[in-house]
Amino acid sequence: MFSSTQKQIMLKLFSMFVVVRGFNLALIVIAQYITAIFIMAPNQSLSEILFDRLLFALIIATVGAIASGYIINNFYDTEKDVINRPHQSVLEQYVSQNTKLILYFIINFIVVIIASYVSFRSVLFFSVYIFSIWFYSHKIKKMPIVGNLISAILTITPFFAIFLYYKNYSGLIFVFGFYLFLILAMRELVKDLENLKGDLTLGYKTVPVVYGEKTAKLMIVILVAINIFVTSYLVSIYDLGKMDYFFYASISLLSIVVFMVYNAQRQQQYVHIHKLLKLLILLGVFSIVLLNPSLILSKLL
Repeated sequence: MFSSTQKQIMLKLFSMFVVVRGFNLALIVIAQYITAIFIMAPNQSLSEILFDRLLFALIIATVGAIASGYIINNFYDTEKDVINRPHQSVLEQYVSQNTKLILYFIINFIVVIIASYVSFRSVLFFSVYIFSIWFYSHKIKKMPIVGNLISAILTITPFFAIFLYYKNYSGLIFVFGFYLFLILAMRELVKDLENLKGDLTLGYKTVPVVYGEKTAKLMIVILVAINIFVTSYLVSIYDLGKMDYFFYASISLLSIVVFMVYNAQRQQQYVHIHKLLKLLILLGVFSIVLLNPSLILSKLL
């Protein structure tokens, strides 16, 4: 049996795990290694990539920067989360606001130290990224449209740390990045619809609050249309191997998203749409393996 002190410590650790979105961080690590193996360095052996100390440092710095971003975002959104996510916010409040701030600064300091092990350019990259997340959470987040776009950009930016490391600037990377950016932008709009009650109460000027729910839904449809065009371009221009199947499936999933968005009326319905878009992002990252499945065996041998 655990003592009351041990239970409190475990609750605080779990609370912090929820605040920094622990599962998301684990997936980011996996996603970055998959990107390195199948896109950035297809000619390197698996051991060369997995035991590359500079790459490992870069990925840990990325995870730290994203974790600190979740912390500062949670710090500023505490009141809104109490309204929109009451059950989760109760758990998150086991860690005090003061503790969150202290951890935020400690993690950012560690990120800069780790980045300095890689290169001065990495230090600049993560310093700018950390500042951008803080500025977004403090100021930009409450701006309609601009806040949505900046959030989507900040979400996808960490993956460019690997691109800079490998100096791989192929067109496929940027087009696929734009594909993911569009889905992230859709997700941000769905989150605004999902959090409408809290945003209205606290005066957040999101798209649904300023322009109405119908406008937000129309914007999602426009983003889906652009995404389908980008998908068609990817499939027709690049040799994607079996990854084509993912893109064909994504068109079907996004068509379902449009149907669900136009019929959604309650918060829980938007939560389901949000989860579907998160699933699509997850599948998109893991589908990179389908670019060349035989590469798995060749790297293992």
